Order: sequence, then C-alpha cells, then structure tokens
Amino acid sequence: MIQFYKHRKYLVLRLILIGTVFFLFQSCQSLADVPTFSNNNTIHVVIEIPAGTNAKIEYNKELKKLKVDQRDGKDRIIEYLPYPGNYGFIPSTYSDSSKGGDGDPLDALVISSSLLSGSVVETIPIGVLKILDNGEQDYKVICIPSEKRLQTVPASTFTEFTEKYPNALKIIELWFSNYDTVDTVTIEGWGDEKEALAEIKKVLKQ
Repeated sequence: MIQFYKHRKYLVLRLILIGTVFFLFQSCQSLADVPTFSNNNTIHVVIEIPAGTNAKIEYNKELKKLKVDQRDGKDRIIEYLPYPGNYGFIPSTYSDSSKGGDGDPLDALVISSSLLSGSVVETIPIGVLKILDNGEQDYKVICIPSEKRLQTVPASTFTEFTEKYPNALKIIELWFSNYDTVDTVTIEGWGDEKEALAEIKKVLKQ
C-alpha cells in the first residue's frame, strides 16, 4: 500500500510537470521563449537531460524539438558518470558570443530526482559554477526546485548548500571538469546566489 501511494505521488508530480510544459509551450510556441521568471518570481529551467542519464540531449529552437547532439556524425553519449543533476537551460537568455559567451542560452543544473526531458520546472538559483570551455564563458547555474515535493536537497542559499552538503560542490566541479575529454575546460570558481541571479539578468534577451 505504501508503494502504491509513493507511485501515485510520483505520477502526480510528472503530470504537473507535463501540464506546465504544455501550457507554456502553447503560449510561447518554443521552449526557448518561455519567460525566464515565473509568476512566483522563481526561475524557469527547461530540462534537456534527466539526472542519471548519459545522452547529450539539446533543444533545437529552429525545429522546436529535443534531439541527441551529434559529434562526428554520431549520437553524443557521455562516456563518463551520468549527469549528477537535471541539465538544461534558462529560457529567454542568451550568452552573447561577441562578449565572450558561447552563443547559447545560460546553462543550468537542477539538483533533484530525475525530471522529464522537455519539462519546465520553477527553480531557486543557489549558485553558479564559472567555467571556460575552449576559452568561451560557459557558466552553469546551480538550481533547486522551488516545489518542495521535488526537492532532494532542501537549501535556498549557497551558504546553506555548502554547509549541509560540503562535498557536493566538489562532485559537481569534478564532473564538469572531466566528462568531456575533447574540449579544454577551466574552472574559474564559484559564485553565490546573488552572483547567479546577476548572471541570469545580465544575459536576458532584450
């Protein structure tokens, strides 16, 4: 009976996420154009790659669909440990390549159990991992779902996160430093929730 209720709760959460995606997609027509800020003043994140998986899925804004990224004509499967969180992007942002960015929306890692690819989740940004990828700024905003039922890590600030989970930063940093053996990755350091929010606002589409 306990397992039944746990399964039902999981299905309800999945339906909530699917409903959110449907509503936002219908109103925006593209996941890339979903508003950055929700009505609750949290940050939307579009999930491309569910936690615990290895396929490098990316959203193609021209085709308006999710596809596995290609490298040398083959599907890009990360030959390393699975993603340590749900990876995606913050919609309606753009990291300008003329200003040192990578020409893509701002990346985000949502710390929680596995979420559906293509889902849109409201989050609280708690920090930012500052990365240079082949000389281009490729920052990763670390987020926690604002919905408590989706939270596996109850933290709302960078300090709280580091105090409760002191080794989590090392795990995330090590993963992003080692998952891609082709690109040259340089870790510049970490920023707190204020720096994360400032970075988001800096790259908002005008």
